[in-house]
Amino acid sequence: MQQPWTKQQFEAELRKMAPLYHINHPFQQDMNRGALSPEQIQGWVVNRFYYQVSIPIKDSLLLSKIHDRDTRRHWIQRIIDHDGREGEEGGIEAWIRLGEATGLEREQITSLDHVLPGVRFAVDAYVNFVRNNSWQDAVCSSLTELFAPTIHRQRLASWPEKYPWIKPEGLQYFQNRLGEAHRDVEHGLQLTLENFTTCEQQEKALKILKFKLDVLWTMLDAMTLAYVHNTPPYFNVGAESDD
Repeated sequence: MQQPWTKQQFEAELRKMAPLYHINHPFQQDMNRGALSPEQIQGWVVNRFYYQVSIPIKDSLLLSKIHDRDTRRHWIQRIIDHDGREGEEGGIEAWIRLGEATGLEREQITSLDHVLPGVRFAVDAYVNFVRNNSWQDAVCSSLTELFAPTIHRQRLASWPEKYPWIKPEGLQYFQNRLGEAHRDVEHGLQLTLENFTTCEQQEKALKILKFKLDVLWTMLDAMTLAYVHNTPPYFNVGAESDD
């Protein structure tokens, strides 16, 4: 009879999914090599903004399902990190400043007018997954954070050289997330290891993580079609339509 993995084995299985993280997507690899145009970087920024503003909504849905006060008190910090509070800028505002550092106007970012249908569909699928499943499943879906610090470090290291036209103050979002993501993933991983203890549950956890990895990958697929292959044709983010 198959035995469940130990916590150490289970964590190792989760981490084995790193090759599926969007850091390995061709669009992301081109970004890290400095091969993207200003318009492509801007397109990425405005589309990822839809993900940024959806995260606090996702976390609010998750919180509404948790009955343990200590767990809620820990998890609520994620909402504060993104939304901010009095006297403290959050991640959403930092992302807007990133967009402005690339030459976009604030309204171009916050209006969500330039979000691609494929990106919107993928992000909404993630929010709906959290809405329709248990808080334990929702926590597990956040574990793409296991792989996030590497991508933030890459951007901080390469962007000043590869994209010198981006104002340096716009990179603060990535600097902030280095510490926040490390803290968040420790908590999310601990909860997942504690709540997925049977063979069936652990296999389910791997499928959930795969789903979230697919969400992030699909977002870049949509951006590749729009901003690399121009299929279907899209106006540049910064361009005015003639309509």
